[in-house]
Amino acid sequence: MDISKTIASLKTEPGFLEKVGMVLVHNGVARATSRNGAPVGKLEVTVNQELVEAIRREGEAMPGMFRVLVTANAGVFVPGDDLLFIIAAGDIRENVLAALTHTLTRIKAEAISKREIAPE
Repeated sequence: MDISKTIASLKTEPGFLEKVGMVLVHNGVARATSRNGAPVGKLEVTVNQELVEAIRREGEAMPGMFRVLVTANAGVFVPGDDLLFIIAAGDIRENVLAALTHTLTRIKAEAISKREIAPE
């Protein structure tokens, strides 16, 4: 996902100017270390895309939301690679934060699994 192009496209959608006061972006990136500090050479990611889409629709249906867009990448990644993009556009900060948090938390907990591979 090209974040700038996607946001520019969102701004051309009917209703954007009347309904959107905030756009938040999440860009999840593969790290070179695990949560416990161990080195990571590669990251194997599997994604349940149907569940991602269902969760995305839930986020978009939350109060004040105009659009929630998600790209969840699957495959084998190296540190620095983009894994997950979420763009949440809505009326006010509290609603957009809630929708982004809900969407991100559910996707990470339910629709994505990761396996860290030590450096060779």
